[in-house]
Formats: sequence, structure tokens, C-alpha cells
Amino acid sequence: MTPLRLAVLIGSTREGRVGDRIAGWFADQARHRAGLVVREIDLAGYDFPAALPAEPTPAIREFVAQVARAEAFVVVTPEYNHSFPASLKQAIDFAYDEWQAKPVGFVSYGYRSVGRYAVEQLRTVFTALHATTVRDTVGVDLLDGGLPDGHVEERLRQDVRVLLDELCWWGLALREGRAARPYACGEPSMERGSDHE
Repeated sequence: MTPLRLAVLIGSTREGRVGDRIAGWFADQARHRAGLVVREIDLAGYDFPAALPAEPTPAIREFVAQVARAEAFVVVTPEYNHSFPASLKQAIDFAYDEWQAKPVGFVSYGYRSVGRYAVEQLRTVFTALHATTVRDTVGVDLLDGGLPDGHVEERLRQDVRVLLDELCWWGLALREGRAARPYACGEPSMERGSDHE
């Protein structure tokens, strides 16, 4: 069977972030899983415009192409003020059809809440984009020092296994579904990101 193409999306662009290290750790775990091809997509590496242009820039086109190529996603997000970063929302909104009928999982991080509020809001966003979010998540408590040795890391490894089980099942099922029949959401075509303007 053709390996499932998994994109690990690093949602924070802040200087001094830990999201790139957490994403790298998760991607390393995922690469040990048979049947997956893992690619990291770091939003900090894209020169996105501050305002949405009339025509997509090369950076926007490249990002959207990466989303289109992927068959499953893991979004690595911090929690800022009980939500997720503006940089992540901007990037998500650059694509639309490319998210549809694909599974999305979450690796979140923060203090005590481990980013659960960010994940709750992201579920709503991806539901609006006709993506399927999986039930289980990986939550990293920065009060534990991020990714320490010992029992905390072992718990996280177990959470990663569960998340990957769900993503692989949904990823393969939805791949077969898209191949059997094109996804049609029944909505009138609209300008991307303008459904509530």
C-alpha cells in the first residue's frame, strides 16, 4: 500500500518558541511508524504577507501546494490566551478545498492546560473546512519542562501511538473515499476566507 503522507504543521512563529522542538520530537516518533511519510511544514519559514492580497503570493502558493499534497495533518500549536496563534489561523485560511475530507490531529502545549483550549477552537475551524478531527491529542505541559526523560515522556509516547492509530485509520479510509468519489460539500463556491464577511 502507498504510504500515507502526513504533514506536521508548526503553528507558532514566535522567537524563542518551543513548538519547533516539540514538532521535531513528534515527527521523529511518527517516522518510526510503518506506512507513513512525514513532512514538517514550518510557518516561520514562509514569507506570508501581512494582508491578504488579491492574488496569491509565491509563499501562499507553496503552502497551499503542501496542504494539497498531504493526506493527513498534525497541527502543533501553543495556547496563547486560551486560543491558538494568529499566524496559524492566517495560514489555515490560505487553503480551503485542500483541507477537505482529510484527518487532522493535534499536538498542543502550554502551562497546566497543555493547550486544550487552543485545540477546542481549532476543531471548530477545521470542521468549517470539512476536515475530520480525530478524538485523541498529545498535550505537553511546559511546567514539566517540555519533553523530559522518564515517565512523562513515556506517557507522551503512548499518546503519540494512539493519535497515530487514529490518523492512519482515518487517513486511509478518507483516501479511499476521495478516490471512489470526489468530495462535494454542497456549498456554493465562494472567495476563500470570505464566508462571513
